[in-house]
Amino acid sequence: MKRVSRPSTPQRLARACVVLLCVGEVAAAHAWSLSISSGSRRLFLHVGNGAVSGSSGTLNGSAGTSGIVNTVSVAPTVAQLLSGAALAMTSNSTQNISLYGDGNNTCPTPASQLMIGAGFRRNNGPNNATLTVSSPTNLTDTATGEVIPISQISWTTSAPNGGIANIIPPGTFNGGTQTLATVPGNTYIENCHTFSYANSALRAAGTYTGQVTYTLSSP
Repeated sequence: MKRVSRPSTPQRLARACVVLLCVGEVAAAHAWSLSISSGSRRLFLHVGNGAVSGSSGTLNGSAGTSGIVNTVSVAPTVAQLLSGAALAMTSNSTQNISLYGDGNNTCPTPASQLMIGAGFRRNNGPNNATLTVSSPTNLTDTATGEVIPISQISWTTSAPNGGIANIIPPGTFNGGTQTLATVPGNTYIENCHTFSYANSALRAAGTYTGQVTYTLSSP
């Protein structure tokens, strides 16, 4: 989902969400920090599928939201659950081309990756924007009320081929709001996240879901 902010009070905000669903081999991910042209203040945020932000390095696309909320999920077999080993999650995102506007193939295998990018354009005002993620305490099976702690879900990033490692760092959801990165003025950052389920305890059969929200804000 991609959203370009409009002014709000007291902050400018851009938000995007991903649904986590807990019911192979993972490709390498890339990360980049790129310059954008200065201009009137604008925030640009995408998580998974979205619309290109405009011509390369400008963030001058139309303000609005794509309305898409992507899902990462895992459907383990009984044998996998009994193994206790962490399980890679897949994504329904199809976004592999950078939304920076330069056509770069940032996430070659989006079925196992989720592209996340954030940009802050300015010609005055605050020097930085802040990228955070907020998560619920649990994944919940609405049919039974059973829960799985959100802390069972983590993500990794990597940056081969000259990218910048951990520009949006790896981590584990904690059921609160976590600061992921500071985005300097006239900068766009982007990388691919690969999610996994810790599988540290046996759970009742069911479909457990939860939604996390990424927010880019500037005072």
